[in-house]
Amino acid sequence: MTSLTDTARAKVNLTLRVLGRRPDGYHDLDSIVAFADCADRLSLDPGRPLGLTVTGPRAAECGALDDNLVLRVARHLGERIPGLKLGHFVLDKHLPAAAGIGGGSADAAAALRLLAKANGLAPDDPRLLAVARATGADIPVCVASRACIMAGVGENLTPLTLPRLPCVLVNPRVAVATKDVFTALGLRHGELRVGVSEMLEAITLPQAGASAEDWIVELAGGVNDLEAPAMKIQPLIGKVLGALRETDGVRLARMSGSGATCFALYDTDDAARSAAQAITRAHPEWWVHAGALS
Repeated sequence: MTSLTDTARAKVNLTLRVLGRRPDGYHDLDSIVAFADCADRLSLDPGRPLGLTVTGPRAAECGALDDNLVLRVARHLGERIPGLKLGHFVLDKHLPAAAGIGGGSADAAAALRLLAKANGLAPDDPRLLAVARATGADIPVCVASRACIMAGVGENLTPLTLPRLPCVLVNPRVAVATKDVFTALGLRHGELRVGVSEMLEAITLPQAGASAEDWIVELAGGVNDLEAPAMKIQPLIGKVLGALRETDGVRLARMSGSGATCFALYDTDDAARSAAQAITRAHPEWWVHAGALS
């Protein structure tokens, strides 16, 4: 079989509520998720021994390859499906690591899609989804790789029809560990953070076919509950948000996931490109991407 290739698109949390912490320690979330047009690329050479090679500008950020999520999901799927055809993966790494945009999770999701294709499995095979859920909270949403509402610990997904939203993504090239951010949030096991009244006052979603303007107006009423604790751990996030909010034409700026990547939405692609250029000139050490969410 010839080599297979897939893209691992960046995940962006447009809103993120932490509803509480379960008795088992996991956090219940409610998040509007979109995907960006920047991505890693993953290829699979089926039939070769299981392995991983990492290339690309962000390869050095991947850490120990033996514990990479790509290999972890491949091993876990092999345990569930006897005789599964594995292979050698090559990851072309462009997305920053530990950045709040699901880079590693998107890579793992791409690995599951490639293994499904190599083995003739349906994309919604329950064994794929079980491995995704068991390996990482963001992997199920990245397997689908489409706009949705993500709830629970990441396993409950409701598809959304989202218009194309011009955006800028900025990461100051500092890693922020998700575990540390949730620890800083400080919820005890079994503690509820968001009450029923707050959920009833949550933002209302635009109707199907709504314009980008309608979506931006509604999203502006949302929040990311992890933004404040993440800024305590890494104050540079506040500087990134400030830089985005000072750009011409910005409609909304917010942190994604557990940080440190932040996003800003604009009315036009030209406005997004101009904003990205201005930020790159002022902060050439930062990772900056101008594109669109959908």
